[in-house]
Amino acid sequence: MNLLKSIPKVDKFIKHKTFENYSKKLITKLAKEKINRLREDILSEKITEFKEEDLVKNIINEYKNITKPSLQNIINATGIIVHTNLGRSLISEKSFEKVKKVASSYNNLEYNLKEGKRGERYSHIVKTLQNLTGCEDALVVNNNASAVFLVLNTFAKNKEAVVSRGELVEIGGSFRVPEVMIQSGALLKEIGTTNKTHKKDYENAITSNTSILMKVHKSNYSIEGFTSEVELKDIIEVAKEKNVIDYFDMGSGHMIDLPYNLDTKEPSILKIMQHKPSLISFSGDKLLGSVQAGIIIGKKELIEKLKKNQLLRMLRVDKITLCLLEEHLNSYLKNELDDIPTLKMLHTPIEELEKRALYVKNSLNTICKCEVIKSETLIGGGTTPNRKIPSIALTLEYKNYKPNKIEKLLRDNCLISRIENEKVLLDFRSIQKNELDEIIAIIKKVFK
Repeated sequence: MNLLKSIPKVDKFIKHKTFENYSKKLITKLAKEKINRLREDILSEKITEFKEEDLVKNIINEYKNITKPSLQNIINATGIIVHTNLGRSLISEKSFEKVKKVASSYNNLEYNLKEGKRGERYSHIVKTLQNLTGCEDALVVNNNASAVFLVLNTFAKNKEAVVSRGELVEIGGSFRVPEVMIQSGALLKEIGTTNKTHKKDYENAITSNTSILMKVHKSNYSIEGFTSEVELKDIIEVAKEKNVIDYFDMGSGHMIDLPYNLDTKEPSILKIMQHKPSLISFSGDKLLGSVQAGIIIGKKELIEKLKKNQLLRMLRVDKITLCLLEEHLNSYLKNELDDIPTLKMLHTPIEELEKRALYVKNSLNTICKCEVIKSETLIGGGTTPNRKIPSIALTLEYKNYKPNKIEKLLRDNCLISRIENEKVLLDFRSIQKNELDEIIAIIKKVFK
C-alpha cells in the first residue's frame, strides 16, 4: 500500500521539467494511461517497485513513438522500379523544387488571370496534353480506377458496356473490373472466351442499348499459347461504324517507346493516339513517371460530358498533383527525360549498374561476403506483365545468418532487398546513384 501512495498525481506530475517542450495535452493523456496501468500492476503485484524517472522516460518514449511520422524514406533495392508498396514512381528533387513555390503560395488554380474571373482547374494540363498527344481535350482525376468509374458512370449507366472475357481483370487491392462496372451502373456484356476474342464478337454484341466498347489492359498477367485479342484500332473501327464509344483503360500508359522491346505488345500513348480513339485513360504514377492521377484524354465532346458529371467533384485532384503532373508532362514535351526518374532507371545501361555494384562491393569486402551477379527484374506496378528486364545485383552473406535474418536486419534500417535462390540480393536497377554510400553505411552498421 505504501507503493500506491507513492504514485504521483497527474496534475503535479505533468509539470515535471522534462515535459516543458512537449504538448501538454498529449503528455497529460499518456501520463493518465501510464499511471493507471502502474496502479493496476501494483495491485496485481506484477511490480513491487518503481522509479519516477523511469515513468518519465517511458512517457517520453511513447510520445516520440506516437509523433514519429509513419511514412519514412526507404531505399528500394528490390530492382522493381514501379513498386506499388514503396510509393510507385519517384519524383525528382528538381521537379519538386520547381513546383514548391506555387504549391506553397496562393495560385491561379481556379482563376483565369486574363479575364479576372473563375477559371477551371483542369485547364492547366490540357494545353500540355494536347501538344504532347494530339488529343482534343483532357481531364485528370485522382487515379485510373476513378477514371474508369467516371467514364462508365457517365456514358454507360443502365446501358451495355462490351468487354472481352479475357480482360475482366483484378488488380492489387481487389480492384475488379466487373465489380467496378456494376458499381458505376454499367451493364456488363461479356464477349469471346478467356483466351480468344475476335472482331466479330464486338460486332455481334452491339444492340440498341450498347454504349461503350471497352478494352482493358491486362495488368499483372498475360495469356500465352492459343490466344487472340482484338487490336484497339479494330475496336475503334467497329465503334465508329456502329456509332458507339470506344474506350481503352490502359492501366499504366507510357508516353514513349520502352527499351528491351517491352512495348511490342503494349504500344505507347502516342502510337495509340494515331488511331484517334474516343477515350483512353491511364495512370500518372506508373510508367508515366509522375504523381498518382487518372488521366483521361480523347474527344472534346465526351470530355465535356465527363466534366458535367457530379461525381467529378469527389474525384478531382488538388493543386500539388496538377503542379507536378504539368511539370512532368512538360519534361516529355521538352525531351528532358532525365527529369523523370522512372525513365532514367529504366534506361540506365547495364555497365553503369555494374559500376555502382562494384563500388558498393569494394567497400564491403572486409565486412561481409558479397558478389556482383547478373540479374533480371520486373518494372512493376502492373506494367508489362511477365516481361523481365536485365539488371545487376549484389548478393550478401554474413557468418551463418540465414537470408530471412539478413533481409529483416536491412529492412529494420529502411533498406528493402529481395531474396532469390536462398540469397539476399540488392538489385541496382532501382537503387539511386546518390544512395550508394548510405547503403554501405547501413550494411556496416548491421554487420558490425
